[in-house]
Parts: sequence; structure tokens; C-alpha cells
Amino acid sequence: MTPLEDRAIGCVAGAAVGDALGGATEGWTPEQIVERYGGLVEGIVPPFNEDWRNARPIAPYHKGDGHITDDTLMTHALIRVYEQAGGHLDAYAVAEHLVPELMGKRQWIPELEAEALPLQRIFLAEKWIVARLHYGHVDPREAGVGNIVNCGAAMYVAPVGIVNAADPDAAYAEAIDLTGAHQSSYGREAAGVMAAAVAEAMRPGASADSVVAACLRLARDGTRAAIESVCEAARGLGHWDGSFAALRAAVRPYDTVADTYRDQGLGARRPSRTHSIEELPLALGFLVIAKGDFRETVLGGVNYGRDADSIASMGGAIAGALGGLASVPGEWVEQVGTASRTDLLTPGRTIAAVARRVHADDVARRRAHEAAFTDLLET
Repeated sequence: MTPLEDRAIGCVAGAAVGDALGGATEGWTPEQIVERYGGLVEGIVPPFNEDWRNARPIAPYHKGDGHITDDTLMTHALIRVYEQAGGHLDAYAVAEHLVPELMGKRQWIPELEAEALPLQRIFLAEKWIVARLHYGHVDPREAGVGNIVNCGAAMYVAPVGIVNAADPDAAYAEAIDLTGAHQSSYGREAAGVMAAAVAEAMRPGASADSVVAACLRLARDGTRAAIESVCEAARGLGHWDGSFAALRAAVRPYDTVADTYRDQGLGARRPSRTHSIEELPLALGFLVIAKGDFRETVLGGVNYGRDADSIASMGGAIAGALGGLASVPGEWVEQVGTASRTDLLTPGRTIAAVARRVHADDVARRRAHEAAFTDLLET
């Protein structure tokens, strides 16, 4: 296995593992999590609500027990889009390829325990893609305007970082273009920065600190301020256990979602240049505390609660890219794959192969441009 393949598989499998572990604790506080599970969560646990089918009628999903959620469903769908397109993606690729993936192909949905369309599971902010592009015929470059501003695009954009491995600037630009079909404002900005984080993590010699530095260099507005605030707080903490109050305090001024996570005010998830999603800064904060270690990065997100599956999935993607597949606990990969009836390794191999082909095309195009420009300089 080449380093490219190793890091790509580690990234994609690591994202799925973080997603599955965090699914059980999503929406709850650290105190509620400790009370429910009799202590800190250190691996795969059952659903928070034993009667998960009826506990929340709007979301009757079997979270926990190692089940991946919509974060991984969307990540794998984007990988299939890359495989179909065979090159860099833009907003039009969402309309041409991702929409059919969401509404035209049934697959096993672990949280539904049934074969279904991904569209029948994904959150409202992701259903927006189909409503706007398939039914509304909106220009894909503008379709994200008006949507709920959330982490929906950032949660599945890691493959963009793999395709642009070791080039955070290119990853940021591609993700910003691509996710214009889905998100706007700081939701779209977070997607660009998340892709850049993965691209930097794929670089040989990268570290948690270099990932954060790349993010701060590229991020704008509230997203940059939130990352800087959270990571500064994280550097003074020795372990994620005991860190939650300090990290929440650091991100609170930038987060529009209330401290009571499911009781949001009228200003929540609306466009703003001064705000940020919570998930990416927290994922980076736990990465800093853990010094890039996969297990500790993910467990920090899992035990933090709130949007735990997305925090742990983003952290897992970045840490998995840094450390490769060996950094992702093998027992977690096996347990999540078995419980979810999902191959967690092949998608990483697939996107690594795409990255290799795309890079070859980029090099050929760049050399052709260099030759043409050299001719322009000759007298």
C-alpha cells in the first residue's frame, strides 16, 4: 500500500468510525452521557434511548450499536461521484451526479435497518440539495443560498481533501465551489476549511499543528475566529476529559446553536460573517489536545455530545489521514463495518485511485500551460 492509499483509507474509515461512535451520544450533554452509560464512553455503546424507534418521532433512527449515520452515507456517495466524474468536482457535479445518488439508488441504511434511498434518511439541510436542484432547477452555483446554515457540507467533504492531497489551497477552492450547491455563508466556509485540513493531513510530515495552521491561513471571518479561539483553549488542556466547559466557552461566541442543543432561537443557523459552525473548530480542538492521536481525538468528540457524530467524524477523518489506517483501531473498524453492513475500506481505496488519476491529469495540464506560457515569453 502506498502512503496515499494508506492515508486515504485511514481518513475515510476513520471518519466512519467517529461517526458511528458519536451517533449514540449526539444531542446530549457530557453529564447526560456519563449518567446514561455509567461513565465516559470508550467505544461502541447502545442507543442513548433504549426505545429508539419511538423516543424521537421526527428522527426514529437506530443510532449507536456501531451504526454509521448520514455523515458516512454522504461521504461514500461523494466518493462514488468522484469515481463517476473522474476528475475535479464543481457545483454542477452535485446536480449531475450527487442528486441521482441520493434519490435513485437504494442501499442498506443502518439507522433504518432497511433498504432505502439515502434521501429517506438524510437531514433536511441535505434534502435541500434534491429540492433545489432536481425540483427547483436552481443554478447549482447558487443553490445553497437560503438553506439551513449548518455542518451538512463539511461533514462529508473529506474526499475533496484526499483528491487534493498535500495541497490545502486547491482543496479549499474545490470544496468552496462544490458546496455552493448545498450551503452558504459559514456552512460553506467550513466545508472549504475541512477539505483543506484533510489535504494538509495527507501531506507526509504533517502534524496536528500544521493542520491547524493551514486552516487558520485559509479560513475567513467567524470560522477563522472560532478555530483560533478553540485551538488556543485546547493547547492549554492535557486531556479531553475535563475540557468540555473550556472548549464550549471558546466556541460559544461564534456558535448560533443554543447551549440547550435542541432548543434553538430564531437566530440559529442563519447566514453571518461573524459566526461559525461548532463542529469543525471542536474537531480541531480535540485533535490538538490529542496531538493527532486518532482514538483520543474521536473519544473527545464522542463524549462532548451535542453534534457528536459530526465532531467525531471530522476529527476521525483528519486524524485518520495523519496516521493512516494503522492509527484507526482495527476492532472499531471491524465492529462498525459489521454492525452497519458496510465496507469501510474499499471507499478509501477508491478515492485514492481517483486522486492518483486526477493528479496525473493536473500535472499534464500544468506542463502544457507552462510550455504555452514559455512560448509567450519568447521574443
